Amino acid sequence: MFGSVVVGIGIAGCVRMRDLLAPLPSSAAENLIIKGFVSRRSLEDQQGVKQISMTEALNMEDIQVAFICTENKNHEEHIRQFLEAGKHVCVEYPMTLSHTSAVELWDLAQQKGLVLHEEHIELFTPDFKQLKKDIAGKILEEGTLHFTGGPMKPDFGFLAFSGIARLTWLTELFGELTVTAGSLVDDKEKKYTKMTAHFLTQQQKPLTWIEERGPGLGRAKHMNFRFLDCTITELPAGQREPVGLFMQDMVLFGRKLLGEVPVVELHTEKRRILHCLELADRIRQLSENTQA
Repeated sequence: MFGSVVVGIGIAGCVRMRDLLAPLPSSAAENLIIKGFVSRRSLEDQQGVKQISMTEALNMEDIQVAFICTENKNHEEHIRQFLEAGKHVCVEYPMTLSHTSAVELWDLAQQKGLVLHEEHIELFTPDFKQLKKDIAGKILEEGTLHFTGGPMKPDFGFLAFSGIARLTWLTELFGELTVTAGSLVDDKEKKYTKMTAHFLTQQQKPLTWIEERGPGLGRAKHMNFRFLDCTITELPAGQREPVGLFMQDMVLFGRKLLGEVPVVELHTEKRRILHCLELADRIRQLSENTQA
């Protein structure tokens, strides 16, 4: 059994506690048991789980795993603290707000023989799984993915990092990408931001990613992927699954802790995650040079 602590109890942290308390039967998640939660606020017990201090979480011998569910800007510090303390880490995306620091943390985890896992529940959604099946074998000519949502809090980082789920989608669907341009509109008074990034696929086909946030903008994905034989403009309706997204992720993390995930699969996942963070860094650099 792996004693676990949840750090941060916003929406994700509360879901993590729920799943730790009722893991999927006969799965690797059953090997995780919650020992407490950490919050910067002083709180009553949550779901029957007691609050402990960060110092206790780092030093308790019966805690071997940390679930990091704090604001994006705090991920790097918390990951480093727990890795240095000899604990395995599961962190909500993005792992960090820079590619360089992510490489450093992964190297640290490898040196200490620990599992560092970045959650990407967007890859477990039925709609995405169906979309990936639908375009398998198709040749992309050009594409656009436009995400809209409400204003983003400042401690969640630059849009290319806070919205890295969309970037992960694009790389999962079309392979590794090259950034050719990036721009940003940032109206702080109106709490409106819009980032536009342009890519080329390995087949030299153009892709555009737009991340737009502001008051009144509904949370939605708009897409237009043109292939040789068809154009996809809407997400397909995938078949709903009985296991929740966070639980699917927890099972994967549990399998990593048990050494059940093939090395080649771990390598592929690490390469994808670091590639996306490197792309996000490049988009930020280009956008800062062209900010409107």
